Amino acid sequence: MRYHSTSDPSRRASLEEVLLRSIDANDGLYMPETIPVLNENLIREMEHLTPAEIAYRIAKPVFENDIPDSVLKKIAYEALNFEIPVVEISNGLYVLELFHGPTFAFKDVGARFLAGLLSWFAGKMNKEITVLVATSGDTGGAVASAFSEKEGIRVVVLYPAGRISSVQERQITQAGRNITAVKLQGDFDDCQRLVKMAFSDTELTRKTVLTSANSINFGRLFPQAVYYFHAVSKIRKDTNRIAVSVPSGNFGNLTSGIIAARMGLDISRFIASTNINNSVPLYLKTGIFTPHPSFKTISSAMDVGSPGNFKRILHLFGNNHNAIKNNISGYWFSDDDTRAGIRELYETYNYLADPHTAVAYLGLKKYRDSNMCTGVFLATAHPGKFADETFTTTGIVPEVPPFKPARDSVRLISPNDYSFIRKILDKSF
Repeated sequence: MRYHSTSDPSRRASLEEVLLRSIDANDGLYMPETIPVLNENLIREMEHLTPAEIAYRIAKPVFENDIPDSVLKKIAYEALNFEIPVVEISNGLYVLELFHGPTFAFKDVGARFLAGLLSWFAGKMNKEITVLVATSGDTGGAVASAFSEKEGIRVVVLYPAGRISSVQERQITQAGRNITAVKLQGDFDDCQRLVKMAFSDTELTRKTVLTSANSINFGRLFPQAVYYFHAVSKIRKDTNRIAVSVPSGNFGNLTSGIIAARMGLDISRFIASTNINNSVPLYLKTGIFTPHPSFKTISSAMDVGSPGNFKRILHLFGNNHNAIKNNISGYWFSDDDTRAGIRELYETYNYLADPHTAVAYLGLKKYRDSNMCTGVFLATAHPGKFADETFTTTGIVPEVPPFKPARDSVRLISPNDYSFIRKILDKSF
């Protein structure tokens, strides 16, 4: 499989380049030249397959010419060695629970698959790979866990001071000595900006194999398509219309759902559900995309004012606003709305949800107010990761999942300054 960039479709890249560079020199994101369409019989068979088996089946036509079959199968089975329940909480209303991995968040799926891919390439190249990642919450913990103590891989995680939960911070700072946790005096957009500066630093990238584990890396984004296939395979087949609501920040999760649909999965509508960081829902309404500084909310992992993966969505639909609107609806919600959603889920359905999941539920509810369909909303984090907010809203203390810390990570506090980050990456700090 060959890949091209959203900034220059004429430029071709190999899978190795895609995984080890993440973005091109013009800030473009990589996409496969063709998205393979799966056999209908295979999609029907998924009802009887585990998530790991689905991962292997959908990854094979994408990666088979680049990675040995036995290696790919091992990566899939090791990455998805946990359950992904699909829970019907009411007639035709389902929640896809993506928080049963080791860091209790949906990003475990993509991060663990990418860790397997990069570990194989590190061994093949016999070179150290530096993984640089910006996090607004769950990505950092998932990446730190996935790459913990991996031979030949060093991870640097940038996270915004005071903008992630205490559980999320522990997962980043207690993940192993090959993890460097950098608390940045800024917001997530600042973290993301500094990551992009590092990738455009040609002097640095000449001497360092530098890549990303954010969803800008196709190797992390693509495996997330697995759970869309899994979800649709598990719901009742008495409907022709299925809508999926995705709590959205950097829009990698939604992009992977669209890729699943392009591979043949029958989803009639995607719902981009956001907090007040609403640049994409506003685009869907007006046709004008206007990134803005991020605003702090209780659904902190979605506090992204300039979502990096939106350029992939534009690319997939040929920059056609009407085509995007015909496939995606967008809604945004305030913190008060989100708290009301948490409360409603508990009081009406006896379902305890974190703020991000509540936003997804609210988006689906709003869409279903005027559209008959079976609905699935994504539960992207365990409520125990946001226990204070859940307790304040419902009076219920969610059980915090047991966290098994590794050795302490290297911990640093950084000013909002690229020169400091450069020293860390260059090992001259």
